[in-house]
This record gives sequence, C-alpha cells and structure tokens, in this order.
Amino acid sequence: MYVPRHFAEEDPAVLRQFMQDYNFATFVTQHHGQMVASHLPFMLEADEGAHGTLYAHLAKANPQAAQLDGQNEALVIFQGPHAYISPTLYEQPDVNVPTWNYAVIHAYGVPKVINEPSQVHHMLDELVDYHEAGSAEPYSTAQAAAHVERLMPGIVAFRLEITRLEGKFKLSQNRSLTDRARVREALAISERADDQAVAALMGPK
Repeated sequence: MYVPRHFAEEDPAVLRQFMQDYNFATFVTQHHGQMVASHLPFMLEADEGAHGTLYAHLAKANPQAAQLDGQNEALVIFQGPHAYISPTLYEQPDVNVPTWNYAVIHAYGVPKVINEPSQVHHMLDELVDYHEAGSAEPYSTAQAAAHVERLMPGIVAFRLEITRLEGKFKLSQNRSLTDRARVREALAISERADDQAVAALMGPK
C-alpha cells in the first residue's frame, strides 16, 4: 500500500482499536496466480505475536479454504469510514482538486488452519460475545449448542499471526490547520454517517 509519511499511522494502540472497531474485513489470498477474496469478521488477539494475531472462519465449500496451507502469505484489509472532500471546503478552492479522506489497515501473515474443536468453539464464542455485548438480551452459542455442533463440520477456522502491519489514515494532515478545521467541521454536520465518523477520526475541534 502506498503510504505517504504524513498519512502513516503507526501507533499500536490506534491500530489495534481500529481493527476491533472495523473487524469485518477483506481476506485476500493468491492461488496459481489468481487473486481470491472473501469478506469475513475477524477477532484480534493483541497479545499474541509482535503485532497480534487474527482469528476467523469461512465456509468449507469456499474455494479459499483450500488455500489455508500454512505456507503462503495472505492480506487482511480493514476498511474504515471514508468521505469525499470538496475543494470548496478549502480557503483557496480554485487551486485545489477534490480528494478523499479515509482510514485503512493492511495486515499480512500466513494463515494456518485450527483443527482443535475446543479452540474453534472458543473462537466462535468470543466472536459472538464481542458483538452481543451491550444487548439487553445477548445471544449465546450455548442456546443453540446442538445446532452449532451440526454446523461445525461446514466451516474452516484459521489464525493469522500478523507479521507486517500498515496503517494509512488520510485525514487532511497535508493541509493547513485552517483547511483541516474547515473539512472536519463540514464532515461533522453532514447527514452521512461515514462523514461524521471521518470527522471523529480527525480529532476534536
């Protein structure tokens, strides 16, 4: 990923939180020269490995499941909010062009299949519990234990220890303080949820 220095995000705490907040990611592998992608929810274990370890699962019928051989590098793309930025928001719109603000993380590593049923159960429980947190009546996989057992043979679980992590938070850091403030303020009052989320990433007023 092309990351100009002023857009690079390297704070481990920021990167970890982002991967947790936007954990529905794109899983990319290559097989015989062809790129293949799946869209999966990932869970991050931040304390496993230098950059953390990702856990996910996909359908056994998914051709990508056959590529989890523990030998080849894969890419997981975490895409956050994004927003169109009009030159009219700048002090000098006539000497500027439109652009896009966004945040994205690329995590690289070698995926390895998890075969131990107890580990797969634990992984699925953590995924459900994470997303059910805050619910008035949270669902638990224990409620459908027999059904979960019937479905388990149809999935392939895997772990990916992150060996390389790249964060790009393009949030008008290359603009003047005035321009950046104007962009943030405009996005904050937009009706688009993504615009508001980008404004929040840009920081307080």
